[in-house]
Amino acid sequence: MNLDRCIDFGSRARSLRVDTLVKLRWLAVGGQISALLVTYFILGFDLPLVLCLVSVAVSIWLNIGLRLRYGVNHRLGENPASVLLAFDIVQLASLLFFTGGLQNPFAILFLAPILISAVSLSLKRTLILVLVMIVAASFLAFHHYRLPWRADTELTLPLLYIGGIWIALVLGSTFIAAYAFRVADEARRLTDALGATELVLAREQHLTQLDGLAAAAAHELGTPLATITLVVREMRKLGPELGALTDDVLLLEQEVTRCRAILGKLTSLGSDGDRIWGALSLSQMIEEIIAPVRNFGVQLDTQLSGDQSEPSLTRNPAILYGLSNIIENAVDFARSLVTVSGGWSHEQVHIIIEDNGPGFPLEILARLGEPYVTSRSARRSAKMDEGGLGLGLFIAKTLLERTGATVRMENIPSSGGARVTVLWSRDLFEGTFAQTVANRHDSPS
Repeated sequence: MNLDRCIDFGSRARSLRVDTLVKLRWLAVGGQISALLVTYFILGFDLPLVLCLVSVAVSIWLNIGLRLRYGVNHRLGENPASVLLAFDIVQLASLLFFTGGLQNPFAILFLAPILISAVSLSLKRTLILVLVMIVAASFLAFHHYRLPWRADTELTLPLLYIGGIWIALVLGSTFIAAYAFRVADEARRLTDALGATELVLAREQHLTQLDGLAAAAAHELGTPLATITLVVREMRKLGPELGALTDDVLLLEQEVTRCRAILGKLTSLGSDGDRIWGALSLSQMIEEIIAPVRNFGVQLDTQLSGDQSEPSLTRNPAILYGLSNIIENAVDFARSLVTVSGGWSHEQVHIIIEDNGPGFPLEILARLGEPYVTSRSARRSAKMDEGGLGLGLFIAKTLLERTGATVRMENIPSSGGARVTVLWSRDLFEGTFAQTVANRHDSPS
C-alpha cells in the first residue's frame, strides 16, 4: 500500500502560517524603525529618514492587509509564501539602498528569509529566493546612498571589502539554505515515517482486537436471543391452535438455533479461542508470517533449533507486521530461495531471514533501517505502484525494536545474499505471554 498517496502525514501542517510571517515581519518592522530612529536622532547620523520610513510603511501596510485578509490559522501554499519572503528581501534591499548598501552591517539580515524558506518550503523555492537575494546584493554593491555617518565626514569602504561582503552573503545564503533544508527535510521524513509506523501499528492492533469485539457483541446479543428462544418454545406448545402459523414458528425456531450457534462461535473467540488465536509458539508465528507469501514464485524454507522447550508469546501486532515486512522484502529480492530460521536457548530467541538474491546495495547498506532508503526489484515493481515511500524496513525495524529486539542487517559473505537477524532476550520475548497467562489465571471466572 502506497501510504503517501492515501494519507497526508503532516505536509500541510508544516506549511507556513500567515500569523507566523506577520509576527516575524512585525518584529522586523520594530527593529528597522528602532535602528532608523536611533541612528538619526541619537547618533546624529545623516540619512534620508522619510524615504526609509516609506519603505518600512510598505511592510506595515502589507502586514495589516494580511491580517485583515486571512485568519490566524490560515496556511499559505508554497507560491504565496515564496512571494511574501521575496518581498521581505526586496523591502530590506530598498532600506539598505537608502542607508549605504552592502556597507551597512545590517545586510546580514538578507539571510533571515532564506533560512525561513529552507526550513518550510521546497528546495526549488529556496534556491529562487537565494537568486533574488544575490541579484539584490549585486545591485547594492554598486548603487546606493552614502552610508549614514557624521555630517562632516564621509566614510567610504574599499571595493575589495564590499566584494568580501558580497561573497560572504552569497556563500552564507547558499550554505544556510543547503544545511537548513537538509536538517529540516530529514526531520520531516522522520516525522512522516513515524506517522506511517503508528498508522500501521494501530491498524494491526485493531485487527487483533476484532475477536474481542466479536465476543463482546455475542455476549450482549445473548440475552435478547434467549428471550426470543423462550417465546418461540411457548408458541410451539400451542400446537394446533397456531394453524397456518405452525410452519412459520418452526422456521423461526430453526433460525434461533442457528443464531445461537453463531454466537457460540463468536464467544469462543474471546475465551477458549483466545488461547488459540492469542498465544503463539515460535514455529506457529513463523508459519503464520510466511503463509501470505508462499505463492510468490520463491521457495520458502523454515528451520527450527533449540536446546529446550520452544518459546511462546502473545500475538503481538508489532512483531507480526515487522517480521512479515522483512520476509516480504526478502521474497521481493530473492532469486529462488528464502530461508527463515528460528532458534532459541535459555537466554535468547532469534529469527534469521536469508535470501539468495543480490544482497543489499553497498551504497545503502550503512543506512538500512533509516526512512526513505529503498531499492526495489523490477519484478515487484511491475506488481506495485511506483513512488513508494521506501518505509518498509524502517517501519519493520522500528516496530521490532519497540518490542525489545535487536535488528541487524548484512550481506552473506559466501553467497552475497541478504541476511536480517532479529534477536530478543528470551525473558523479554516470552514476557507478554507469561503476563497474559498470569492475568487469565488471576481473573475471576
